[in-house]
Amino acid sequence: MKNPVVALVILLLAAAGLTAAVLLPDDESVRDAPSARAVNTDSELTMADTMPGDLGYRPPNPEPEIDRAALARETATLLKQIPATIVNSLVVDEPKPTAEEHDRLHDMVWIPGGTFVMGNNHGPPDEAPRHPVALDGFWMDATEVTNAQFSEFVDATGYVTLAEKPPQLTSLQEGVDSEQLAILEEMNEPGSICSLPLNSRADIDPNRGAYSWWQYVAGADWRHPEGPTSSIDDRMDHPVVHVSWHDAQAWCEWAGRRLPTEAQWEYAARGGHDGRVYPWGNTRQPDGRWLQNIWQGEFPVEDTGEDGYTRTSPVGSFTANDFGLHDMSGNVWEWCSDYYRPDYYFNSPQHNPGGPDNSLDPQEPHVIKRVQRGGSFMCSEQYCIGYRVASRMKGEVDSGAFHTGFRTVLTPDMLNNAE
Repeated sequence: MKNPVVALVILLLAAAGLTAAVLLPDDESVRDAPSARAVNTDSELTMADTMPGDLGYRPPNPEPEIDRAALARETATLLKQIPATIVNSLVVDEPKPTAEEHDRLHDMVWIPGGTFVMGNNHGPPDEAPRHPVALDGFWMDATEVTNAQFSEFVDATGYVTLAEKPPQLTSLQEGVDSEQLAILEEMNEPGSICSLPLNSRADIDPNRGAYSWWQYVAGADWRHPEGPTSSIDDRMDHPVVHVSWHDAQAWCEWAGRRLPTEAQWEYAARGGHDGRVYPWGNTRQPDGRWLQNIWQGEFPVEDTGEDGYTRTSPVGSFTANDFGLHDMSGNVWEWCSDYYRPDYYFNSPQHNPGGPDNSLDPQEPHVIKRVQRGGSFMCSEQYCIGYRVASRMKGEVDSGAFHTGFRTVLTPDMLNNAE
């Protein structure tokens, strides 16, 4: 436990989106995991190989030239694969009571059932293949859950988020020998993951890559987004952050809702339009306008805030998509209900897919992960394009971060069963 690489292993695991209970190997065998090997300059892995989403995927071209006519033909062909019996059975029209007539549906919008083509064949491998999906209608939060809404939940229940507790080793896959893992003493206190401001690119350690600016911050939690001296007093209408998947689940149980499936999320983000790159179309800045809260400027040194924000923005600050949903691109990553597997699209059911039965991240196969969607204010065309509607991210279920939040859905059967 006195190996000089241990401190970097700790930072690597935390920055990669693992639990605040950052894992420390008691023997060298655990260092075979990609996150640990990334600190070894003799490794065949590069930093980009080991980091998803905000932490490393840099596309050759954020907006590749695509034959739109061919894409439309492919879409039509794929949609024909869905049996007519499924299509004809879909719940499309908003049932009674409507959102205007029921308190539980406050601030939610009806997403009519339908068919669409999910995925993308021009991005990271886990976005492929494009495949047809049929979904029944559902209600979805028009915005991400806010600090005010989460505060109401905490006041009513006394709930304490995982970032507010000492870390624990609770997100390991079954069969992992937890006796070989421990928590570094100086990090065994409540906290969460934030980004460290850099003065220039000279501050980036080439051996650590993105881990030069990601850090575990003691005292960071939903009430203190950047650490113990920060506050949400003037951010009650911003999305709640530093919530783990379990924290989001707890809010859902209290509110009588649930996290969206990954299919529901992407279908809703597309706003009824197949083949689009963004919720509004195929151009990131139509007429030069910023339509989402992401990073502008030299990443990760300076966010110029051309979109009006350099951290989270108040929910609803940008124009809604054609379903009436705000911030489906940028602001904060949003938890989905699905386990993450990079191969799920190859065998996903056509009708109301609910995600795989288990988690598998080949980069960290010993850790249970769930899907995150939508990108965040940390996404930049220079480093991460998670703000595309097809982009996938994975997060360790016990871990939040200062750019991770959620929104919820409610289906007609859930509403009826609760009456």
